[in-house]
Amino acid sequence: KIRRLRWHAAASKSSLIACDVLCDERQHAGAPGRIAEVGPPFEKSVVEKAIEATGKCPITSEPLSVDDLLPLKLQSGAVKPRPVASSSIPGMLSLFQNEWDALMLEMHTLKMQLETVRQELGHALYQHDAACRVIARLMKERDDARSALAAAQPAPQPAAPTATPGPEVTAPTSTTNAPAETEQAAAGMTPEMVATFSATAKDLSKGRKKRQPPADQASEEALAAFGLAGSHSLHEAGRTCVDMHPQQMVVATGGAGGSIAIFDAAAQTTSATLTGHTERVNRVRLHPSKPLLVSCSADGTARCWSMDGQPLHTMSAHSAEVTDCSLHATGDYYVTASADKSWILVDIERGSSVLAVKDADAGYSCAGFHPDGLLLGTGMSNVVHIWDVKSQKNVASFKGHEGIVSCLAFSENGYYFATGADDSTVKLWDLRKLKNFHTIEEETGRVSALHFDYSGAYLAVGGAGASVYEAKAWASVNRFIGQKDAVSGVCFGRSASMLATASADGMLLLYASQ
Repeated sequence: KIRRLRWHAAASKSSLIACDVLCDERQHAGAPGRIAEVGPPFEKSVVEKAIEATGKCPITSEPLSVDDLLPLKLQSGAVKPRPVASSSIPGMLSLFQNEWDALMLEMHTLKMQLETVRQELGHALYQHDAACRVIARLMKERDDARSALAAAQPAPQPAAPTATPGPEVTAPTSTTNAPAETEQAAAGMTPEMVATFSATAKDLSKGRKKRQPPADQASEEALAAFGLAGSHSLHEAGRTCVDMHPQQMVVATGGAGGSIAIFDAAAQTTSATLTGHTERVNRVRLHPSKPLLVSCSADGTARCWSMDGQPLHTMSAHSAEVTDCSLHATGDYYVTASADKSWILVDIERGSSVLAVKDADAGYSCAGFHPDGLLLGTGMSNVVHIWDVKSQKNVASFKGHEGIVSCLAFSENGYYFATGADDSTVKLWDLRKLKNFHTIEEETGRVSALHFDYSGAYLAVGGAGASVYEAKAWASVNRFIGQKDAVSGVCFGRSASMLATASADGMLLLYASQ
C-alpha cells in the first residue's frame, strides 16, 4: 500500500518548491503517517526558516524537516489564469454577448459592402448598356449618312441595306399643262434637287432645336375654354376637307361637289369659290408663303390655284382617285397619293411631275411629308410606310391598326407622327425607336382627320366629333360636339388660337376663345 502526501510551497517564479513524499509502509514501517498533508504552498526561504525555528509544519504543527521539502518545477509556458470577468457565469454571459455583438457588427459591415458592390455592378452594367445604345445610334447615323451620300450621286446606286424592296420608280411624261417638260421630267430628281432637299432639311432640323413656341401660343386653359365662333354652310352634304393658313386668318375647304371655298375667318365671309374638279375634293393645302393652294380630287387630278380663284395647272398623271396631297418643306413641290398604287412628286411652278413611284401592293389612302421634307409617310391598307424621298425607298413600315389607315400627321418636333384609322383609334409613333408608344381610343366611328399645331404641343382629332389632346401625357384638353355629322377635317390656326372643323354635312365650324 502506498500513501501519497503532497505538500506544495511557493512564493516566486524562481523559488517555488513542493513537497511530494511517497511513503511506503514497507520502507517506512517504523513511522507510518508521520507527515501530514500541508495545504497551501510557501515561499522557500520562509518555510525553511520556520522549520529551523520550530522543526514543525507551520500549518499542522507536525514535525517536518527541510529534507521533506521538494522543489516545485514550473514550466516556462504556464497558462495564464482566467480574467476575473471569465470566472463567473454572469461574466461569461457578458463576454459571450460582447462577442455576439462584434460578430453581428462584422456581418452588418459585410452586408453593407455587398450592397455597395452590387450598386457599383449595376451602375457599370447601366453604363455598358448606355454605351451600346450610343454605339448602335452612331452606327445607324453612319449607315444613314452613307445611304444619303449614295442617293446624292447622279448615277444609279444600289438600294440601302436597311431598305425593303420598293415599288417601281418611273419618271412620268408630263401633266396636261406642261408637255414641254416630258424629257426633263424623265430624269427624275436631279443632283440639284437632292442638294436643295438636303440643305432645307438641315436648316429646318437645326432651327427646330432652338425654336420656341410663339409668344401668343394658346395655353391648355385657353383651348379648354374654346367655344363656337362661327358656323357656315359652304358645300353640299358629303365628306368635306379643310385647311387653315399658318399665319393668316384664311380657311380653305373642299366639298363633295368638287368646289373649293376660300373663307376669310376674320370677316366670317367667303372670299372666293374655285370650280374645276368634277368629283369630291379629298384634300386642300394652303401654301404657307405664296398665294397658292393645291387640291386633289376623286376625279384623278390634282390642281394648283391662285388665291383669287385662277387655276394655274392641272396634274392628271394618276389613273384613279387622288386620295391625298402634301406640300414639301421647300415650298416648290408637292406630292400626290392615289388609289392607283402610286405617289408622284410634282413641281409647283411648272406643273410637271418630277418622279413617280408605282406598282405598290395596294392603293394609298393618305400621305404627308415630314416637316424636314426628306421623309414621306403613306397609308396603305392598315400599314403606314415611310419613304426616303431622295432614294424613293421604303425605309420603315408601321403595323398596328386593325382598320384602313385614313389619315396621318407629323408633329413639328420631327420625332413623332400620328395615324388614324377605321378602327376608331389614333396611334402615336416614334420615328427614332420605330414603334408605337401611345394609342388614343376614340368613342365610335372612323378617325378621318388629324392635325398638329405649329408648336407640336397639341393634336386635333376628327371622328365622330372633334377633340384636342396635349402632346405630353396625351390627355384630352377639349371635345367639341357642335357638329351635326361626323367630322371629316380639322386644322389649327396661327398659334393654335383657332380650330377649324369640317363635317360630312358640308359645314365649316370655327372654335376660338370667347
